[in-house]
Amino acid sequence: MLNIRNPRAAVLAKRLAQARGTTMTEAVVTALEQELRRDRDAAPLAARLKTLAQKARSMAGPHGRDMTRDEIDALSGQ
Repeated sequence: MLNIRNPRAAVLAKRLAQARGTTMTEAVVTALEQELRRDRDAAPLAARLKTLAQKARSMAGPHGRDMTRDEIDALSGQ
């Protein structure tokens, strides 16, 4: 049995249940499971940045070069 005392939480749970055609309890349980899975599967920022840097390096190919300070400034809008 689900007992939601927070009025905002109750409204949100009811809206989600109605949108999904399910009970409030099932809507809340599913939403919490999804959030826990998202947190578990989320890579830390450092890991995501490392992956992006590796992808950018691979796209540059064997003839990549270091950018000048002026080029970096131009890209950042300075």
